[in-house]
Amino acid sequence: MAFVDDYAKVRPWAKAIRQSVVTKRMPPWFADPAHGQFANDRAMPRELIDRIAAWVDAGAPEGDRRDAPPKRTYIDGWNIAEPDYVVEMPRPFTIPASGKVDYQYIVIPLDLKEDKWVQMVEARPAAEARAAVHHILVYVRAPGSNWLRGEAEPGVPFVPPRTTPDGKPRDDIGGGGNEILTIYTPGNVPDIWEPGTAKRIRAGSDLVLQMHYTPSGKEVVDRSRIGFVWAKGPVERRAITFNTINTKFEIPPMAGAHEVRGEAFPLRSEAWLYSFFPHMHLRGKSFEYRVRRADGSMETLLKVPNYDFNWQLTYKLKAPVRLEPGARVDGVAVFDNSPNNPFNPDPKATVRWGEQSDEEMMIGFFDLLIDAKQDLRQWFRGSGRRGGD
Repeated sequence: MAFVDDYAKVRPWAKAIRQSVVTKRMPPWFADPAHGQFANDRAMPRELIDRIAAWVDAGAPEGDRRDAPPKRTYIDGWNIAEPDYVVEMPRPFTIPASGKVDYQYIVIPLDLKEDKWVQMVEARPAAEARAAVHHILVYVRAPGSNWLRGEAEPGVPFVPPRTTPDGKPRDDIGGGGNEILTIYTPGNVPDIWEPGTAKRIRAGSDLVLQMHYTPSGKEVVDRSRIGFVWAKGPVERRAITFNTINTKFEIPPMAGAHEVRGEAFPLRSEAWLYSFFPHMHLRGKSFEYRVRRADGSMETLLKVPNYDFNWQLTYKLKAPVRLEPGARVDGVAVFDNSPNNPFNPDPKATVRWGEQSDEEMMIGFFDLLIDAKQDLRQWFRGSGRRGGD
């Protein structure tokens, strides 16, 4: 059997490779095949698993080098096409070797003079800091939004206060009602939409990067970049990210399967469900997305029975699913706070919502597609009126 890479480097790992593919730990793909079909399915076919297992069982022979395919060339840089536009954190941020780092919010003006449709987008941490970047959540702050305006100086990392001047809790994690452009997490890939589908950025908008850093044992410096590829043809479908979320849960100590339900997202207008991105922390065990139809029927469109914090994946439906007015999207998460969870920081703790990885989150992100000409505010209200927003 010929290998794309150097056989001498691969051969010592033969048994580990066999174990990983036979147990389906690699390549990482966690969707239950009983629910939904996905365009980006990474699961290895049974026939290929059997071939790899048989090769290892035969002693992992090298095979005839004349049958080897050409050596693959790996490109160091963007995983999307060459970007049309790139922005970078104006200042480097030093991540300490240990301790906890509060969420950093960084406002980056885009200086766009006209509306843009985004066909591809990629968030890239600095190479040396990748192990210390838990996530990058990129918001598009609309021109009329007051979120962080007057507080966060453009380009300067900012930690919002926990409460408003009158003592009420702030909700900066939610982005102040602004749209999510993209999310970087370990194991995920950049957002690339099919021709005719894109996300919209209005002229005069800013980016707000929500940076979650987790010290990795050594001090590193980050200066993340965001690359954009603009849509070159007409856009018919607008992609928008929403979520089903719960911030009020308590996971009891030693609980091995504690269920948390997200707040249902109701639709007042027609849309097409396009993709899912479940997000939990180290106690996350499973996640399920369900659609309740207007007639009361229920359908599971994605079930992730073995959630892996180190491989947070997006699941793109092979064919978008139409949702009629009156339908709603539900999310159901299960958490393992028992000693049986090898990643559990403290089985004796009562766990609540929080930013850090030893706390928990329950967010079921999902993308909907709507008519690109439709006014978004009217779409929310249930009207079919077209126009800008």
